Amino acid sequence: MWDTSCVDWEARILSGRSLVPDLPLFQDEADRALRIFKRLRLPDVIGTPTMAEACGEWFYPIVAALFGSYNPVTNERMIQEFFQVIPKGNAKTSNGGAIMVVALIMNRRPQAEFLFVAPTIEVAGYAFKQAEKTILLDSELTKLFRIQRHLRTMTHMRTGATLQIKAADTDVITGGKQVGTMIDETHVFAKHNDAEAVFLELRGALGKRPDGFLFQVTTQSKDPPAGVFKRELAVARDVRDGRVKLPLLPIVYELPQRLTADMKWKDPAIWSLVNPNLGRSVRRDFLERELMKAESAGPAELARFASQYVNVEIGGANASDAWRGAEFWDRNGDKGLTLDEVISRSEIAVVGIDGGGLDDLLGLAVLGRDRDTRDWLHWGHCWAHSIVLERRKSIVSELRDFEAAGDLTIVENVGDDVQAVADIVERIEGEGLLPEKVAIGVDQAGITEIVDAITQRGIALERIVGIPQGWKLNNAILTTERRLAGGTFKHGASAMMAWQARNAKIEMKGSARTITKQASGTAKIDALLAIYDAVHVMGHNPESGRSFWDTPDPYVPFGNGPDAVAA
Repeated sequence: MWDTSCVDWEARILSGRSLVPDLPLFQDEADRALRIFKRLRLPDVIGTPTMAEACGEWFYPIVAALFGSYNPVTNERMIQEFFQVIPKGNAKTSNGGAIMVVALIMNRRPQAEFLFVAPTIEVAGYAFKQAEKTILLDSELTKLFRIQRHLRTMTHMRTGATLQIKAADTDVITGGKQVGTMIDETHVFAKHNDAEAVFLELRGALGKRPDGFLFQVTTQSKDPPAGVFKRELAVARDVRDGRVKLPLLPIVYELPQRLTADMKWKDPAIWSLVNPNLGRSVRRDFLERELMKAESAGPAELARFASQYVNVEIGGANASDAWRGAEFWDRNGDKGLTLDEVISRSEIAVVGIDGGGLDDLLGLAVLGRDRDTRDWLHWGHCWAHSIVLERRKSIVSELRDFEAAGDLTIVENVGDDVQAVADIVERIEGEGLLPEKVAIGVDQAGITEIVDAITQRGIALERIVGIPQGWKLNNAILTTERRLAGGTFKHGASAMMAWQARNAKIEMKGSARTITKQASGTAKIDALLAIYDAVHVMGHNPESGRSFWDTPDPYVPFGNGPDAVAA
């Protein structure tokens, strides 16, 4: 297996060199492919220049690697997968369409099937027109191909090989027979419910066709990478960095981390590092105008600009209505802050619980106070009934990621989640960390089953309090924000909690901030709301019993008083 790692990628990016490492190519194959590729014309550019005239030299090594990795003696392709991440405007579709035309010409397999998957029907139509007009601009190619516009298909008349261009959002895409597939905008395609199944079939085809290839080309996601796209990107980076060896060539145009911190990516001087087609299909003055408009529009548009034009991976708070604490979330993470660590370092710990409906998540927050620094230490977890996977299909990929990371537990039996929560509460009680009075905060509309399970473990009902939601959480929200900004709220750096922090949307009710599940839509924030419940309890100051909240009635007891919530 060839070594396709590129461990010196940062130095290559900074010096403008190719991200394709030195490879033992079959040079005759590479040279022939380049000759064909450079002869093709761009039909939508003034003067219809050839690729030799219009394409940036940065792309030639990619063409050479794709076709030069084919062994003409054994009919095996030594590199079967290619994963290119590049900013918007760098001729992804144009170059991709040309590559697939070259693949049809270079192909040796009779009746071979090639597939170009575009993110939308509009892009599929554009991609087909590009390929069609490219062929019609060459008299020899016109004789060689039969074009069927109504099927978005072109056929090589000698080999019978076909190239079909499909739209991911409308066409049925199945694998199993393709010799070569190109996916344009993987981050869009990966959001489809059947994306995992399609990738499985496409890779199954590679197993049956050693001459085959899968070529993915994409910009960064407009949202934090998730699901299939997140995994594909992670594998590509692992191969690039030499951690994994696979027949995959990663070509990831992204800035070194030090150039993305503190928005250094806004400097136009570094845009050329990740925009290799700058000066051709990408114009600096256009990017400068787009940046100016994005800054005026607010954080959401600025983050979108960064992801699409500078390939900066989105993380933290980006939307204008985002919870401000999300902006400081990542910097307070500590992977070593497990539940065991919170328990061992804390002088006292409280618990917050939220959610738990059958099509919802049950969120738990354990919030300890460090005995030495008095920092707040958080550990969170969620449980979900398997029915959530059917009713919340739009977030299934994220939930599966969190399950694999150990931050989410999927239960099959109703009540197993509640018992798991009670087990953790009982453990904290056994460690002597739960306060004697106000100890556990539950959403005031919390289900009785949670309260019953906890009291059955010998914890008095009076120690469980109902936390008012809506605008009454304002103090807890603000306190959490301030502690995150000040670095005195530490957490376990789980992807699930970062996701929920980003999902939170602020709504103003008079002068108070509210965060509700309704405002967050299908995205989940149960574990984040559990934090606010725990913060509300911690604000009662478990040591002294004095509250520092300015608002009256900071909590409503479950067990006594005229305003008690029925348990």
